[in-house]
Amino acid sequence: MTQSADRRSFLTIASLGTAAVALFGCRGAAVAAERFPVSMSDAEWKKKLGGAAYNVLRQEATEQPYSSPLNGEHRAGIFGCKGCAQPLFSSKTKFESGTGWPSFWAPLKGAVGTRTDGSMMMSRVEVHCSRCGGHLGHVFDDGPKPTGKRYCMNGVAMTFRAA
Repeated sequence: MTQSADRRSFLTIASLGTAAVALFGCRGAAVAAERFPVSMSDAEWKKKLGGAAYNVLRQEATEQPYSSPLNGEHRAGIFGCKGCAQPLFSSKTKFESGTGWPSFWAPLKGAVGTRTDGSMMMSRVEVHCSRCGGHLGHVFDDGPKPTGKRYCMNGVAMTFRAA
């Protein structure tokens, strides 16, 4: 193989890697650098959470819209993190967004953290549990008053405890 062919192969591979980062994001190092009060090994998280919840909370997947029973949950109570049981949202802030995911206009004080998510070739604000770092969903600026926020959460990442 010639030197120019080697260089061309390298540039092709490098550009594919750059495209993958732009499309899917590369937050592993940033997330790994953060420390949370509740932490487990990857194997422990898999065992505790099972497939779908593990994929969302630990691998930042997204559940299918309208697939979570929590989307239709309207009783008074608290929505908590499935990873560590931290209370996250009050049912008083839940609203029907029409998106197919449980949506809230505000989290409980100190319950969630946020960070920039550059995956999917766009900039969004990712929401995670402040206690275990589990991925919950994203927050958008198209929600109702009083905050104007829409915390669009994956139901599989949460539990519900009726009041």
